[in-house]
Amino acid sequence: MTTFAKRAAGVAALATVAMIGAAHAQQAGPGSAMVKGATDADVAQVLHDSFRAAGIATLDRLDQSELQRLCTQYAAKAIPAKVAGKLQKAELAKVKAPADGKYLGDWKEGEKVAQNGRGMQFTDKADTVNGGNCYACHQMTKAEISYGNIGPSLYNYGKLRGDSPDVVKYTWAKVYDSHSFTACSTMPRFGAAGVLTEQQLKDVMALLLDPASPVNQ
Repeated sequence: MTTFAKRAAGVAALATVAMIGAAHAQQAGPGSAMVKGATDADVAQVLHDSFRAAGIATLDRLDQSELQRLCTQYAAKAIPAKVAGKLQKAELAKVKAPADGKYLGDWKEGEKVAQNGRGMQFTDKADTVNGGNCYACHQMTKAEISYGNIGPSLYNYGKLRGDSPDVVKYTWAKVYDSHSFTACSTMPRFGAAGVLTEQQLKDVMALLLDPASPVNQ
């Protein structure tokens, strides 16, 4: 699920709880445990009923994958180490290396991807080029004065880590499928979920690792 979809689902989930609570309040009267009586099916139904298909945003984005269902179970509590390890191993196995074996593209194009927050919203056309919206969660360059802090700073990412084969493959896997190393990460699975193309992933890799990139200045 993308960042945009997560935001929408989060808002809908809050609305769901409120709506179910109100319904139970009317039936059970003041002071009763309204939400406690709601079943998962109740919540799912109200969630689906609160959305409508519009443009490229269809209702199938409300259907959770097995991965999402598992992470939902641990949304409010720590995921057990054994479960996390199994999940990470399974997701890492799904990571696909670049078809030509080359991991780095053009950092200038990667900067465009990082700055682009468009894509996968109901107002977008089907041929809209998705962005990575990296600055929404990370500091990327010294010059950027507006960025999110949900994720760690990536400034000097390559300068601090180098570009050894292990670092390159780790970085690719992390961007391709964030669950590969952090179970139930809130970072979008840019490659696994088809948010970015292989070339876009390469360009973002270059932004992070190329010595000439502003990230590493």
